Amino acid sequence: MEAGRQRQGRLWSNLKEVCDLLHITAAVSVNTEELLFQHVQFKTGQRVHTIGQAFDTLYIVNSGFLKTVLIDEFGNEQVLSFPMKGDMLGVDGIHTRHYASEAVALSDCDLILLPFKKLTALGRVHMELENVMYGVMSRELVREQAMIGMLGALSAEARVARFLVSLADRFAAMGYSSKLFNLRMTRHEIGSYLGLTLETVSRTLSAFNEIGLITVDQRTIGIKDAEALKTLRRLPPSRSRAKQNLAAKQKAEQEQPGDGQVLTAA
Repeated sequence: MEAGRQRQGRLWSNLKEVCDLLHITAAVSVNTEELLFQHVQFKTGQRVHTIGQAFDTLYIVNSGFLKTVLIDEFGNEQVLSFPMKGDMLGVDGIHTRHYASEAVALSDCDLILLPFKKLTALGRVHMELENVMYGVMSRELVREQAMIGMLGALSAEARVARFLVSLADRFAAMGYSSKLFNLRMTRHEIGSYLGLTLETVSRTLSAFNEIGLITVDQRTIGIKDAEALKTLRRLPPSRSRAKQNLAAKQKAEQEQPGDGQVLTAA
């Protein structure tokens, strides 16, 4: 964060900067310059916290991409979320005082630490600060509930479509392009998040590319028709798509001048 400041060789941010990152209003009665929160960097693949680890800190993503997962007794992962800039991690540790999930960096990340004891102490003195922080936690819960509702109501193709639209919207909110972006997560991780197999995710992305809704170049996704992705329910059968593509190709060829034709100005 450019507004961050160095202290004892480490980067810190004041309360106003933290609130701006969370898209909330800083408590007016709090001297934001006196409250500093430390940044910590994590490399790709590093764990921010693990399941069962003692809870003492909330994390705010300042930059980078992560995943939160549950892991069963056989080591299988269930992806819960893909936090990115402005998201809060660690809320699931408040109830039992132990983190209920694991957070892993999908890229190099910069996180801001919010010691929970410090936060609750401030909340007792500044009620407005406590209220806005509860609002942030509620926002995370609402997002998870929306995902659960989507998984139960939509087809596999529609889940992938809504996921891409959601990513595009979040990139736009961060000031990046909503039309062209890189997937930091694997197809397998997307499938785990959406309740689909790796094969289904890959096949659906290929189908979207085939009918012109998106372009796919390894992990780079180009959004060509966001409105169609938002309203998509199911894809037509592969045979129907093949016929549509063939018809479109033949039409395009017919509209192009042949070898013996000469274009003349009107």
